[in-house]
Amino acid sequence: MSEQRPTFSIVAPIYNEESILPEFYRRTRAVAQELGGTFELVLIDDGSHDRTLATAKEIAAQDPCVKIISFSRNFGHQIAITAGIDYAEGDAVIIIDSDLQDPPEVIPELVKHWRTGHDVVYATRSERRGETWFKLATAGLFYWLINRVTSLSIPSNTGDFRLIDRRVVLALRQTREHHRFMRGLAVWVGFRQIGVEYVRHERSAGVTKYPLRRMLKLSADAITSFSYVPLQLATTFGFWVSGLALLAIPVVAVLRLMGSNAFFGQATTLIAVLFLGGVQLIFLGVIGEYLGRIYDEVKRRPLYIVGETVGLTPQGGAQAAPGPSPDAESPELRGDGQHAVGEGREV
Repeated sequence: MSEQRPTFSIVAPIYNEESILPEFYRRTRAVAQELGGTFELVLIDDGSHDRTLATAKEIAAQDPCVKIISFSRNFGHQIAITAGIDYAEGDAVIIIDSDLQDPPEVIPELVKHWRTGHDVVYATRSERRGETWFKLATAGLFYWLINRVTSLSIPSNTGDFRLIDRRVVLALRQTREHHRFMRGLAVWVGFRQIGVEYVRHERSAGVTKYPLRRMLKLSADAITSFSYVPLQLATTFGFWVSGLALLAIPVVAVLRLMGSNAFFGQATTLIAVLFLGGVQLIFLGVIGEYLGRIYDEVKRRPLYIVGETVGLTPQGGAQAAPGPSPDAESPELRGDGQHAVGEGREV
């Protein structure tokens, strides 16, 4: 272990959080100073359009513990968490959102369980203040569904707020799929895990970065990343429909011989054709979702591109990530071949 390595790395994606970032920094630093070890605060700017990056640089200029990764554009929350894990050097990495809905004051409780030997300490929301009944209902449905159709067992009401040990970090760096569901990957890698309950607060400023559209995309990524059930449903439904048709053939034949007109006319045929056509299109769409994800993987594009860093070198924490040696003709690609640094500027 390097003597320069901090004990704790606090990883926080930031996206258009100009108004709340100073308060997040103040509270997080106050908590970090009481943890009993050295620390770094790694902020990942996910292509913000306001003064979030400038504000982060002002903070970093006053505090060398603050380090910044700035993407060349918006790559998404899950990718920003991935970049933070790639660069984090701490023995324990704490992932937390910067909107203060997940209070930094819970971090010491996570650390306490880590020091007792747990590798992953996830935060479970015992209360979710300020959220609508629709958000609560859809969240409950999501966790029920993901636990039914996958082999994972993700505790209900958990998000990305968690502490992960260094060896979990190294394991997660080896997972490079593009459509990422980080809380699922954190469960998939295994190790000793335990939950800590906390009260999730209302957002104190700004707007949510997870509207319904993004929640649906995250749900689709979670299911397709860890389950083949949607594909298997097509086969199951096909057998059921075929069985029903086989049973219906003698029934219809007998009714026709008896002179019944129950199945005469175009309406019945039209309804059956439209129903089966709709089902076929749905399952073609499901197959297309999986094919699209395969297409994204085989292209082997970088997960993200770093425009600049503050307090970090381009090699950063991701140096340990697996992959081929750097291509001498493509110096902008880092050694793991899965993410890139623009000019690698360090400010």
